[in-house]
Amino acid sequence: MRVKSDSENKGEKKNWKSLLWVFQFIKPYKWYFISALVILSVGSLLFLVIPDLAGEMVNVATGKDSKYGLDLTQLGIVIFVVLAIRSVISFVIVILFANVSERGMADLRKGLYDKLISQSVGFFESQRIGELSSRITADVEQLQSVFSMTLAEFMRQGTILIVGIGVLAYLMPDLFLIMLLTIPVVVVLAIYFGRYIRRFSKKRQDQLADTNTIVEETFQNFSVVKSFTNELYESLRYQESLKKMVKISLDFAKVRGLFFAFLVFLMFGGILFILWQGAFMVQRGEMDSGNLLSFVIYTVMIGGAIASLGTLYTTIAGAIGATERVKEIMSRGVELDMSVKSDGGNISGDIHFNHVSFSYPSRTEVTVLQDVTFEVKRGEKIALVGQSGSGKSTLVKLLMRFYEPSQGSISINSKSLESYPLGELRSSVGIVPQEVILFGGTIRENILYGNPDATEEEVKAAADKSNCLEFIESFPKGFDTIVGERGIKLSGGQKQRVAIARTILKDPNILILDEATSSLDAESERLVQEALDVLMEGRTSIIIAHRLATIKNVDCIYVLEHGEIKEEGDHESLIEKEGGIYRKLAKLQFDMV
Repeated sequence: MRVKSDSENKGEKKNWKSLLWVFQFIKPYKWYFISALVILSVGSLLFLVIPDLAGEMVNVATGKDSKYGLDLTQLGIVIFVVLAIRSVISFVIVILFANVSERGMADLRKGLYDKLISQSVGFFESQRIGELSSRITADVEQLQSVFSMTLAEFMRQGTILIVGIGVLAYLMPDLFLIMLLTIPVVVVLAIYFGRYIRRFSKKRQDQLADTNTIVEETFQNFSVVKSFTNELYESLRYQESLKKMVKISLDFAKVRGLFFAFLVFLMFGGILFILWQGAFMVQRGEMDSGNLLSFVIYTVMIGGAIASLGTLYTTIAGAIGATERVKEIMSRGVELDMSVKSDGGNISGDIHFNHVSFSYPSRTEVTVLQDVTFEVKRGEKIALVGQSGSGKSTLVKLLMRFYEPSQGSISINSKSLESYPLGELRSSVGIVPQEVILFGGTIRENILYGNPDATEEEVKAAADKSNCLEFIESFPKGFDTIVGERGIKLSGGQKQRVAIARTILKDPNILILDEATSSLDAESERLVQEALDVLMEGRTSIIIAHRLATIKNVDCIYVLEHGEIKEEGDHESLIEKEGGIYRKLAKLQFDMV
């Protein structure tokens, strides 16, 4: 057998410490846990009385005197009473451990969800959503199974093993020494196979996460799948991922099966050998037949305990992989501390971009913004214009502090963005994006997302101002209409107006319109533009636009090209600039009208 290196030994110790880390979520329910352990110990000890009583019955039946001074009837009654008490104890233990596991793992899920939702935009852009979902579902579920029954059973069987060995060593030392020969072999096997089991368990969970990712990506983008008729392609992709998981699972099963085969052979072979030797001792008069029965029952219980401990050990070892992945996420820092309640969006004033340059962390070699400087006065409406990829949306992401500038600074009222609490900053900014994503609940819930504490009257007022009250009231269920996943049951214009109502309810001081009407038909665009005009009243507004007709009346237009501001001015001055970028864009659009 290969000798493990120091690094491997340290790694195994670290792995087991990872499992102990989970106990911090059990700590609030420690009295449930401690009570369960105490009752579990009492129940296990009580259960160990039964083999001795069974042996006494055989001794009494063969004419021997009971060491307890009881006859057969009394011994039978005592056994049934012990069993009844043990049954009640089993019920109580299940309830207590259920309280520990359900409540503790609910706290872990909440902590994991809070940690994930507090990460930066960059984190989610570098992760696959299906894999993150698997962490919070499959991995925590695996841990929950350990703390609900596996851990309890592990301790119960451990108690039976330790106390049972002690009883046999005291009462029947000769037979005990024979039985003892099998225990070290099983322990060594358990340790040896445990390493492989942990490895396969981790690989299986990782592959399961990949499989879940395919499912989530397909369902989230099913319209794209349908439009490209790629149902077969996705089915094959999912099938291939499942094949990999099945292969890993079967390899996992082979290791576990080999382990259990050894256990069965050693346990039952050992028990039969002990029974054989005990029969000789009874024949020679060295032991009563009842004592042999007691010894055999004790041996079976101890053998069962060892076999169960092996199985439970593999389950617990398998959960270590899940613990490591959960712990990895829980150990991350957060972008936003949710324990600090924001005072609300009160930030307003002049916005100043001062020599800002930026490259995305995942593409540091590509400069997205280069030495950008401009100012937006309080209450002004400015527009950002340029070809796709010129950096317009990136400026907005920097203002929201989704990312930090590589160089330069951004300030509001001459104070850097970093000096404002992040929650308050983002509460002060409202966005109406080009691609509106609604939650799958009701229209009311989606509008209330802008301000969950708003009254029904405020919701209706926001819907009225955003030109969506009429179509909402035309639905049979009105505001209680389910919009479907990502708002699929609403048209593009309807979704935009619901998004505007949501932003109206938020009542931000700074407004960002990210090509909010670019994908709408003429009538929907008119209704949305009217709603946007209402929304922009009295607010500092930054408009990202491809349709130049929507920005003729803004205070200033900034034209970006390759991440730099090339032109600035109002519509009239820019359209008259010979050879200007804006003039070329306007000529293309207005000539097509």
